[in-house]
Parts: sequence; C-alpha cells; structure tokens
Amino acid sequence: MTKPQAKRAGLARALIIVVAAGLLAACEGFLPGSGPPPVLYTLTPKSKFNLQIQSVPYQLVVEEPLAAGGLNISRIALREGPMRLDYFAGVQWTERAPRMVQTLLVESFENSGRIVAVGRQAIGLRSDYNLKSELREFQAEYDPAGGPPRVRVRLNMKLIKQPRRNIIGNQSFEAVIPAADTSMSAIINAFDDALGKVLKQSVQWTFSVAQ
Repeated sequence: MTKPQAKRAGLARALIIVVAAGLLAACEGFLPGSGPPPVLYTLTPKSKFNLQIQSVPYQLVVEEPLAAGGLNISRIALREGPMRLDYFAGVQWTERAPRMVQTLLVESFENSGRIVAVGRQAIGLRSDYNLKSELREFQAEYDPAGGPPRVRVRLNMKLIKQPRRNIIGNQSFEAVIPAADTSMSAIINAFDDALGKVLKQSVQWTFSVAQ
C-alpha cells in the first residue's frame, strides 16, 4: 500500500469511529434501563423575620453543613423505619442537600437586610463569625399505618467567634411538617415548610447570640 493509500485508509477508519461514537451518543437515551432524566427540585430561602432583630456590624461566613453519607447526596431521602434510609425514584434536589441548605442559609441572612456581609467560605470573606452546622435529619418519614408522610428537618448550629475560634453558641433546630397528601409536590412543599422554619430560627438565633 502506498503512502497516499495508507493515509486515505487511516482517515476512513477515523471517520467511521467518529460516526459510530455519534450514533452511540444519540442512542444513549434509548438504551434499556437508562430511563428519563430525574425531575429536579429546590427549596426557597426565608425572607420574613422578627421585626425586633437589630442590624449587626459584622461579617459572617456560613460553612457547608456536615451530613452523614446517606444525606450528603442530591437524592431525596425517605425513611420507612428507624433502621432504613431509602430514596424517592426519579427525583433529585438540584444539588447535594448540605450544599443546598448552605445556599439557602446565606440567602436567608441576606434577605434579613440586617447584616453587613454574609457568604460562603469559598469567596474569601474575612469573617467576624463562622456559622458551622450539621444536617442531622432531612427526610420524609412514612407511618407504617399508611397515609401521607411527614418531613423532618434538624440542623445543629455552632457559632464561632474569630479570630480565636471560640464557640459562643450551640443550638439545634428541628421542624416536622406533615405532607398534605402522598404526591411528590405535597412532599416537596412539606420539605420547604420544614426547612423554612429551621432557616428562620437559625438566622434569628445567630443574631441574638452574636452581638
């Protein structure tokens, strides 16, 4: 085979590989068991707070909450017994649950309009206080007797004063909200209500402790 023939043969093989890869990518969504993409859900920050909260002159860093492995993912958790954690099929949060809670905490502090600056640790904010937390409960819970589930959210908070990193406050906040029915939209609304109560309590507690 001459060099021009070898070159043409090599180009032909490369073209076949590219076409085959394109066909595989196009058909990927139709492979058995692949299924449709999950429906994504997110929750909302708080925007209404106790009017007696005073404005504060400090800067706050909200760190990403710690969470056990079963909650440190984007899947929406459900518990059908004390020893079993499962997940709803075909739905997910838009990001990992702790990351989503961190985002909503930051937005809730911002919405209060009573703090100089608040942000994530990643933006390089030089903080007066750091808010550490642990997401201990974030799931729907089903009653063995049947009926709609209830949603439980529990967040343990620690407020740390910089630069000596002294813990000046430690508090847990929990909310349990029953879903109106067994539909996914009702369950998400219950998540939003439960987390909303915890967010509001967390923001107001932080302002009361850090004076």
